[in-house]
Amino acid sequence: MRAIQVYEVGGPEVLREAEVDQPRPGPGEAVVEVAVSGVNFLDVYHREGRYSLPLPFTPGAEGAGTVVEVGPGVADVTVGDRVGWVEIPGTYAERAVVDSSRLVPLPDDINFETAAAVLLQGMTAHYLAKDAYPVQEGDTVLVHAAAGGMGLLLTQLIAHLGGRVIGTTSTTAKAELAKRAGAAEVILSSAVDDLAAEVRRLNGGQGLPVVFDGVGAHTFDASLASLRPRGHLVLFGAASGAVPPFDPMRLASGGSLTLIRPSLGDFIADRSELLRRAADVFAWVRSKALEVTVTGRYALSEAARAHSDLEARRTTGKLLLIPDAAAMGRREETQR
Repeated sequence: MRAIQVYEVGGPEVLREAEVDQPRPGPGEAVVEVAVSGVNFLDVYHREGRYSLPLPFTPGAEGAGTVVEVGPGVADVTVGDRVGWVEIPGTYAERAVVDSSRLVPLPDDINFETAAAVLLQGMTAHYLAKDAYPVQEGDTVLVHAAAGGMGLLLTQLIAHLGGRVIGTTSTTAKAELAKRAGAAEVILSSAVDDLAAEVRRLNGGQGLPVVFDGVGAHTFDASLASLRPRGHLVLFGAASGAVPPFDPMRLASGGSLTLIRPSLGDFIADRSELLRRAADVFAWVRSKALEVTVTGRYALSEAARAHSDLEARRTTGKLLLIPDAAAMGRREETQR
């Protein structure tokens, strides 16, 4: 079968299409024919070696498709089931082998594209706004990169929960997208000299209870400076690079601040919690509380271009890989 392989860590150019053996399921595993794979910054971190995986590996950690084979002892799914999954490497391929306990059955009204576009980031938004910092009605919060795939979902969810979002974006076009998602105010990060001062101005001169920061190195200082005493910085990503080591006394001098660096895996470790979060996300999609925005569809062979576009911030919304390029062509013709 065809798959993208990484033989050495590095830039997008290390993503190479190759012919590999068909996967076979072991005990407790299922083989899924991949219909759609989500493209995420997590995949970039794996490709760069920031989050290490044994070489060579097939990247991609979010997908949706149909179960075609199951191994011994599988009770969670059967052949023919439509499923989605997250945080299991190997989705940039025509088929993937997945621990069956990590597969999420898809409701009839959730198609493969929606599942692959919303599961990882939707459940991330879920634990960020429900657990890492439980957003309360009336909270004013800062969301960095509010027009990205993650930012749009998080902004929508916070607005749905009654919070007021101040978002940051890099362009006026992206600012309009963030506003349509529910952001009350949007700051063009390139147009202000002191981001934290602008945040405080938009909040009546006060700091915020929480900042959701998936950007990392470029925004970390401004995020801390935007908080009120006893405020919370939720650092859930590092799109601009890892935050350098810092003196924890900065948290004390900022007013007894707290910093959390959470990861989705710890919030879906139990299958019941995985299914509960997924069910909530699907319900929000169904009710239109969350609207999934897919802005880029790529053939499997275009994985490197998808990564380049994601890292260069040339995109908004969600990017998807379609292993069956012919199916993607038929879909695009239908959409025209």
